[in-house]
Amino acid sequence: MADVCLLGTGGMLPLKDRFLTSLYVEYNGKAVLIDCGEGTQVAMAVHGLKMSRIEMILFTHAHADHVMGLTGLLLSVGNSSRTAPLDIYAPESCVSVIEKLVSLCGALPYEVRINSLKENEMCSFTAESIDPMLTIKTLPLSHTVSCIGYSLILERKPVFQPDKAKELGVPVEMWKRLHSGEAVTLSDGREITADAVTGDKRPPIKITYTTDTYPVDTIAEFAKDSDLFVCEGMYGQPDKKQSMNEKRHMLMQDACAIAKKADVTKLWLTHYSPAEKEPFAYADELKKIFPETVISSDGEKLVL
Repeated sequence: MADVCLLGTGGMLPLKDRFLTSLYVEYNGKAVLIDCGEGTQVAMAVHGLKMSRIEMILFTHAHADHVMGLTGLLLSVGNSSRTAPLDIYAPESCVSVIEKLVSLCGALPYEVRINSLKENEMCSFTAESIDPMLTIKTLPLSHTVSCIGYSLILERKPVFQPDKAKELGVPVEMWKRLHSGEAVTLSDGREITADAVTGDKRPPIKITYTTDTYPVDTIAEFAKDSDLFVCEGMYGQPDKKQSMNEKRHMLMQDACAIAKKADVTKLWLTHYSPAEKEPFAYADELKKIFPETVISSDGEKLVL
C-alpha cells in the first residue's frame, strides 16, 4: 500500500489557512516528497508525517513557492538522527538554485545527492532508495520557466497463493523467496518457479503530479490510467482563462478535462491562487466534467 498526503493546496504564497502545494508519498516506511515550498516542514508536522522517512525529494521547477522550504526541511531531517544519503532530483536549470539552498544548511550529518533531469525530453529512473519496483517518469511541461511533471509507478508482486505452495510440497521457509520472484530447488531436486505459486500479474499503482503548467496535450497521455492525478487548478472562473494561458497556468476546468481524457481513477485539484478563496464553490460544475474530482483541502489523504 502507498500512503499519499497532499501537504498543502496553495500557490504563490502560503496563507494562514493554506500551505503551499507539496505531495508526500510513503511506501513501506520510506517516502518521496514532490516540491518543498515555504512551510513544508510545518505542514508535515501538522498532518502527522515523519521527515525522517523522506528518502527522495523531487522538484518540478525553481519558483520560490516550490523550493524555499528545502533548507529548513533538510535541517529538521538532520535533527532526526539521519545519516543515510538523501537524493534530490530537479530539472537541470533548477540545480544551481537547489545547491544554494543546500549550502545554507552548513554541515549536515548526511549526504545530499543532487541529480539533474532533462527538461526538454521525458526520462525515467528507478527509485532504488525507496523500492526497486518504483519507477519515476518525467514529462516536460509548459510554464514561464523550465518545469517537469512526475509519474510514480509502483509495480506490484502477484498475490502469493499458499495452497499452491503446499500442494507442491514447498517448505514455508522458501515461500518468501518465491514471492520475491526467485525460483527454489526442493530437496527432491524439483525446481519451483515463482509463477507456479502466485496469481496473475497485478496492475501497478500510478500517481501523476503536474503543476505549474499550461494544459498541454501531452499531459493526458502521461497521466493515462493513473490511480491518482494531482493537478493544478489556479481558478474556477472561466473568465480567467486568457490570463491563465498567458501565465502558463491552468483553470480547474482544464484539469478536469485532462483527467477525463486520461481516464484516471481520481483527480485532486491543487495550487489554488491566493485570490481563489472558495474553490469548493465550483464543485458541481467540475464534477459534471469529471465526476471523480476532489477539490482538495490541505492534508488530503488516500491509501492506494
